[in-house]
Formats: sequence, structure tokens, C-alpha cells
Amino acid sequence: MGLILWLIVGGVIGWLASIIMRTDAQQGIFLNIVVGIVGAFIGGLIVGGGSINNAPLNLYSFLASLLGAVILLGIVNLFRRGRVR
Repeated sequence: MGLILWLIVGGVIGWLASIIMRTDAQQGIFLNIVVGIVGAFIGGLIVGGGSINNAPLNLYSFLASLLGAVILLGIVNLFRRGRVR
């Protein structure tokens, strides 16, 4: 059940981050899931002070994951286009 929840929440976070960064038309559902999960990892590192904890799904962890996903898309845009957007 945990893996399915990761995929669903990762997809939602990746989709929201792609809307914020205006890259939604370029991404499919698979890339949204990947961006959401990797973004959650990055957000956990940044907000958690470098440690990854098995935090419950709450608003704080959701926002940290969204922040990490937006940062990830910003870095990808920087390398692909030379600007963040």
C-alpha cells in the first residue's frame, strides 16, 4: 500500500510543480511521478537539515516535497534552456 501512495502523491506533487514552473505541457504522468518523488527527496534534505526521516504525510511534508520538486524543475530548466523561467 505504501508504494501506491508514493506513486499517487508523487504524481500530484510533480503535476503541481510542473504547473508552477509552466512545464506541464512537456511532461507526462510518468515524469510527473518521478519529479514528485525526487522532489520529495530533495525537499526532505533541504527542510530536514540533511536527514531523511520517515515522516507521516501531512501539510508540512507535502509543502516540503512541493518545494523540492519546484527546485528540481528549476534546475532542469536552467540546464535545458539557460534560464529558470
